[in-house]
Amino acid sequence: MSSSTDDRRFEVLRAIVTDYVDTQEPIGSKALVERHHLGVSSATVRNDMAVLEAEGYIAQPHTSSGRVPTDKGYRMFVDRISEIKPLSAAERRAILSVLDNSVDLDDVLRRSVKLLAQLTRQVAVIQYPVLASARVRHLEVVSLTSTRLLLVVITDTGRVEQRMVTLANEIDDDDLARVRDMFSSALDGQRLEDASAAVAELATTAAPELHEAVVTIATVLVETLVEQGEGRLVLGGTSNLARSAADFSPMMGGMDIVLDALEEQVVVLKLLAHTQRTGQVTVQIGEETNTENLRNTSVVSTGYGASGTVFGSVGVVGPTRMDYPGTIASVATVAKYVGEILAER
Repeated sequence: MSSSTDDRRFEVLRAIVTDYVDTQEPIGSKALVERHHLGVSSATVRNDMAVLEAEGYIAQPHTSSGRVPTDKGYRMFVDRISEIKPLSAAERRAILSVLDNSVDLDDVLRRSVKLLAQLTRQVAVIQYPVLASARVRHLEVVSLTSTRLLLVVITDTGRVEQRMVTLANEIDDDDLARVRDMFSSALDGQRLEDASAAVAELATTAAPELHEAVVTIATVLVETLVEQGEGRLVLGGTSNLARSAADFSPMMGGMDIVLDALEEQVVVLKLLAHTQRTGQVTVQIGEETNTENLRNTSVVSTGYGASGTVFGSVGVVGPTRMDYPGTIASVATVAKYVGEILAER
C-alpha cells in the first residue's frame, strides 16, 4: 500500500475518531463524506473503512451500520498527534489566575485538580510531591518555652512539615542558636533521603552540653524526613464520570468498577508511575492501563516539577472516547504551571 493510501486511510480514521468523540454515535461512510472534505468518492471511503476494520482500528457495534474506533484505533490516532496544541492565551491566563492565588501546597494541588477536571470534563488526579526528590530549603527551630521547640522543615517542592519537640532539660538562647546552626548547615540543600543520614551524624558529634537536645531533635527530624508521603493523592471531578455513563458498558461492570478503582490509591499511583518526566505526556488507552476495572478508560498523565526535577505526577482518567488533543494540552499546561508556581515558593 502506498504512503498516500496510508495517509488517506489515517484521515478517514481521524474523521471517525473526531466525529465519534463529538457525537457518541457510530459513524457511517455517508456521514463522513458529507462532513469531511476527504477528496475521494463514497466507494473509496467505504473501502478504506473495510480495510481499517479488518486491521482492527475500527469496529461495528452489533446494533448499528456505523463504525466506532477501537483501542488500537485511538492509539494510532494519539501516536499521530504530532505536537501538543497550545491552549489559547485566555485559557492560560485563567489557569494562572486560579493557581497564582493559592495559599499553600495543599491549596495549589486542590485548585489544580478542580481546574483540570473543569477543563477536560474528566476525573483529574494529582500526586503530592514525592519526598525522595525534594531538597531541604530551610529549617527553622522556634523556642516555645525553655523545654518545648517547634521544628519547621520547608522543602523546595513547597512542602512544610511542622513537628513539636519536648526536651528533658531546659535550653538557653545561646545553646539553641548553636543547635539551630548545626542542623541548618547539615540540612541546607540536602536531598531528603540524604538529609536523615546527615542529621543522625550530628547526634554522634555534638558537644556534651548539647548532646541531649541534639539527639532529641535529630530523632524527630529523621522520622519527619523519611516519612513516606508518596502515596497521597488529590482527586477532583469524579462526578464527571456520570456524564460519560453510556461509555461504560454494563457488561464490563459499568461505572461503579471505575469508581472502585479510583478509590484504590495504589491503583492510581501505579498508573501515574509511568510518568517520570516533565514535558512529556503519557497516554494509556483501555487495555494498556493493565487494570481490569479500567479497561474502558484512558489515562492521560505527565510529571510536574522544575529545573528537570519531577516532584510528582498529574493527569486525568476518563472514557476511551475522549478529546485526546484537548486533554493532552490541558494536562501539559496545568502541569507546567503547577511546577512553576511551586518552584517560585
